[in-house]
Amino acid sequence: MTQIEEFLSVDSVAERMRALRARWPEQDGVAVFNRVYLSVTEEIGRRVRAGEFRERVEAVTLVVRFAQRYLAAVDAADAGRRPPACWRPLFEYRRHPGVRPLQFALAGINAHIGHDLALAVVDTCRTLGCAPAALEDEFDQVGEILVLLEERIREELMPGPDLLEVADPLTHLLGSWSLERARDGAWLAARSLWQLDRLPAGGLAAELAEEFTERLDRSVGLVGRMLLTPLG
Repeated sequence: MTQIEEFLSVDSVAERMRALRARWPEQDGVAVFNRVYLSVTEEIGRRVRAGEFRERVEAVTLVVRFAQRYLAAVDAADAGRRPPACWRPLFEYRRHPGVRPLQFALAGINAHIGHDLALAVVDTCRTLGCAPAALEDEFDQVGEILVLLEERIREELMPGPDLLEVADPLTHLLGSWSLERARDGAWLAARSLWQLDRLPAGGLAAELAEEFTERLDRSVGLVGRMLLTPLG
């Protein structure tokens, strides 16, 4: 992958998100997450161009494979197919008047970090022919950016003093979820999936990997439903 190809890959992902932003109403729950994710992608692209990732090819491949998981869920929903279980709550509740923007944003982050990130690490390893350990620095750098942006999201989308009757249960609800814990879980899941992928080819190895992935998907989806509990 050349330097130009790397930048174009990140830019093409961001451009797709901009097109979605222009298409969806601002109050749409998926649109709320999309705006957040676009800001993440643009920030990572800026840091790639600034040379802040020591292994640029690995970082860009991970970022692009990661984004493709979200965009595939959007394509599935648009085509009338069922997206992965981790994404279904966000698409089902996207127009619910009792769900707040902060809930939409964090439910999307939960689906993307808790499920998609683990699979994106494995996708990247297969693409580059490396083990997860070779991506740990890039994984950590991307994770640090996500933590900073999560803090900004909470500040910008948390209801103000005039909505304390909403903010109290919202604070309680969102305090039960942590991006750092979700990121740590994604790294463990990626390493586990990679080990399953290394088992001798055969029915049992494939069956174990499929079951692990399905259980991960469902468990992350369950957390997403909790985060989207209507409060209004």
